[in-house]
Amino acid sequence: MQFGLDFNLVEELVAGVDEVGRGPLCGPVVTAAVILDPAQPILGLNDSKKLSEVRREALFEEICEKALAWCIARAEVEEIDRLNILHATMLAMQRAVEGLSVTPRLALIDGNRCPQLSVPSAPVIQGDGQVPAIAAASILAKVSRDREMCALDLCYPGYGLAGHKGYPTAAHLEALQRLGPTIIHRRSFAPVRNLLEQAAPVAEPLVDSALLV
Repeated sequence: MQFGLDFNLVEELVAGVDEVGRGPLCGPVVTAAVILDPAQPILGLNDSKKLSEVRREALFEEICEKALAWCIARAEVEEIDRLNILHATMLAMQRAVEGLSVTPRLALIDGNRCPQLSVPSAPVIQGDGQVPAIAAASILAKVSRDREMCALDLCYPGYGLAGHKGYPTAAHLEALQRLGPTIIHRRSFAPVRNLLEQAAPVAEPLVDSALLV
């Protein structure tokens, strides 16, 4: 049985920061920063990849309700193509921490490097499986991005975005070859760049994404 991380490890005013979406061929990279409340434990926090979709959705609501502060941020496809995925991810993490309504005394970042922040920070490799606040951030980021990709699947049918969330699966690569890239595809990523160099047409949305907001 999975009981999640030890809430005794929650430290006062320490933010956990994580990202989702570095690997996909399309869509934004989404980050979250969370400061948990030591007085309000959240049972079952864990790396979002180790949780079922139903459990992530339930924890998303609980985190938003019980956390001292949280912020979901992003870097858009244009920023990913202009800056590269690493620097765009650092920018999105910076936006998440800066967007917190409470200033943390320390930000713990999942991974092996930290963005430039106005508060002290430290990287934690595989932090989403060790630090409750990072696990909470991973859940907010993943649920938020997954919801967006499901909405974008209505705009760009045929790519299977609701299923693979834009990752370079065999089905996604086949759809890219058949339908061509869309405006939400990352032109700096090799499979998309190669198709554009072959003069593949850019697919238009079936539904205006603004109507889905």
